Amino acid sequence: MKILLAPLGVRWGLRSEQSFRNALKGISGSVSKLEVVNVVEYDDGGEVFGRPDQIELDLIIKNWLLIICEIKPSLSKSDMYIFRKKADFYQKRHNRQAQRLIVISSMIDKKAMEFAKELGILVYSYVEDIEPEVFSI
Repeated sequence: MKILLAPLGVRWGLRSEQSFRNALKGISGSVSKLEVVNVVEYDDGGEVFGRPDQIELDLIIKNWLLIICEIKPSLSKSDMYIFRKKADFYQKRHNRQAQRLIVISSMIDKKAMEFAKELGILVYSYVEDIEPEVFSI
């Protein structure tokens, strides 16, 4: 049974991430000059993972405002750390500072939530797990 559930979980995760991206793009259509971009770059120097690898991030851009997002079905403390490293990599490479770092996930470990606050990452998760935040674009 585990063999069947793993591919199903992977597909669900990938599809839910794309669903979130599609929703952000749909919402952005109603907000003037708001753009949602999926960025895939190659980290030649291995800054993020300690070896050369592909880096994927979602960006929300409005005028000069830059928001870097991570959209995943679940996030652990180590996922938060990696997201922060990916965001730092992007900011350094493009010489551009993000105004906000955001993660969107339905399941976030409690330690990951605490770590996100330390790292300055805004979390959007299951409604009963988070305190309301005011966010405007």
